Amino acid sequence: MSSWRDGPAKRAIVEFVSRVCDGPEPVPVEERVAVFDNDGTLWCEQPMPIQLDFILRRLVEMADADAGLRERQPWKAAYERDYGWLGALMAEHYAGDDTNVRILAGGILAAYEGISVEDFERLSDAFLRSARHPTLGRGYLECAYAPMVELLAYLEANGFSNYIVSGGGRDFMRPISQDVYGIPRERVIGSASALGYVSDERGGTITHKAEADYLDDGPQKPIRIWSRTGRRPLLAAGNSNGDAAMLHFTQHPDKPSLRLLVLHDDGEREFDYTTGAEQALEQAGTDGWTVVSMSTDWATVF
Repeated sequence: MSSWRDGPAKRAIVEFVSRVCDGPEPVPVEERVAVFDNDGTLWCEQPMPIQLDFILRRLVEMADADAGLRERQPWKAAYERDYGWLGALMAEHYAGDDTNVRILAGGILAAYEGISVEDFERLSDAFLRSARHPTLGRGYLECAYAPMVELLAYLEANGFSNYIVSGGGRDFMRPISQDVYGIPRERVIGSASALGYVSDERGGTITHKAEADYLDDGPQKPIRIWSRTGRRPLLAAGNSNGDAAMLHFTQHPDKPSLRLLVLHDDGEREFDYTTGAEQALEQAGTDGWTVVSMSTDWATVF
């Protein structure tokens, strides 16, 4: 893992993998499950999550077509480029107030109501492969963190099955998960809208409904991990309060485990912030999680 500097974080990873694979009682391969948050853990989430950029562009299209939407949130904020409203929304969410999150969610659900899952995937795939980060000067797919991509490959080489477990949209991430992370689409766990099926001459069509299925954040993450894998992970990595339950869930009385919390403290190469991670950082200190400092533990970021 050449993108990692020698230090406590890298040593913790290597020692953990050694215990899993070469310890007195190696953990069977089928039990080697590792789970990773996506936004802020595997790729950049500032100045806004990548999927939010995708959604805002769609909301602007809708407001362009219907002037009445321009006075309603979240179309108003999207149309006016009111990033202050959107930034406050995320801060409120991490503080436990989801009033405006629900307003944004309503707009998101309306934005893609009736679109087929294949059409949605084509749109998200095209966006991710063409759009560029607003300040870093690189394509969004080049905003994946090199040390984390190396960690995924290192784990896979040692018999781990890696999963993405994100508050972001499951169907948004699936088209690029294999190419960017080496994680097959069936191992992507994320938030989802409800889906509907209609039989037709094309073999049936699945479409997005203007209803939420679930938001894969906080306590939902351990639930969705168990629902998908039927296992308690050996390794979990996150970066925010929304990942704390997932990291807490990743512990065993009789097997090695490792909890990684990525700390964004590198304003020169990426961004420097702890907003939305205050509780997780406190819990990391009390529960013995490994804090990964972007500035000191990573030789390169991208």
